[in-house]
Parts: sequence; structure tokens; C-alpha cells
Amino acid sequence: MSKWNLCFVGWKMINEFRGKYFFLSNFYISDVEYEGIIYTNNEAAFQAQKVTDYRHQQEFWLATPSEAKRLGRSVELRSDWEQIKDEVMEDIVRAKFTQSEELKNKLLATGDEELIEANTWNDTYWGVCRGRGLNKLGKILMKVREELKNGV
Repeated sequence: MSKWNLCFVGWKMINEFRGKYFFLSNFYISDVEYEGIIYTNNEAAFQAQKVTDYRHQQEFWLATPSEAKRLGRSVELRSDWEQIKDEVMEDIVRAKFTQSEELKNKLLATGDEELIEANTWNDTYWGVCRGRGLNKLGKILMKVREELKNGV
């Protein structure tokens, strides 16, 4: 066994949110209630928080994940977005997995595996692209999983 392979013995990870792990993605279709509004997916809930105007938020309520992402790129960001976006994402991810028993159980079934949102669209903030990135979404998912395990 090479020195490289020895580094990975016993290390388990889920490195893409596709196939059987698509439920980890914000693009997974599952109703989520956030701040009293029901969105059809986490991406829509997250993108809607980029604006403070209720009328603009309504545009996201029934949006598909792709529509929400596209719309979120064209809105004028609220002034505090960079300061609050991590907390907003964490709150929305927590809502997704506490509001659905099925999704909660699926997240818990990932055990202690490292969750990495690997992607090809150059998102190095929420995920990892070509081995580089902060993997903020993966870290949030692992934090929420720990909270669920500990009954928090």
C-alpha cells in the first residue's frame, strides 16, 4: 500500500451531494418553513433572505432551485448580507432537517462521515471545487447532524 493510500485508511466521506446523497443539497425539493414562509426548497429560502422587501421575497416562494439561484444573483443585496449569510444558511439547513423526520433520519444515517459539497461550478465558499474551498455547507450539515445526534 502506498504512503498516499495509508492517509485515507479509515477515513470516510461523502464528497458529492448527488444520487443517494442528493437530499443533502439545497437543490433537493422539500418544503421548508423559514420565518413563517414555506419555500419548496432550501435554495429558494436562502436566496429570498438576500432581500428585505417582502414583495421581493415572494418571488422566491415557489421558485425551483435553479430559478431561485438565478433570481438571487440579480437582486440588490441587503446591506448586512455578508455578515449574516452563514447564520441564515445554518438556520435554513437546520429547519430542513428538523421539519422532516425522513430527512433527519437520512442525515443521521450518514454517521460520522465527512460531508463535502464538491462541485464543478467553482463554488469555493459553500463547497469545494478542484480540491479547494471552505466547504461551509458541508460543515453546517455536519454541525446540524451532531445537534440531531445529541438531541439539541
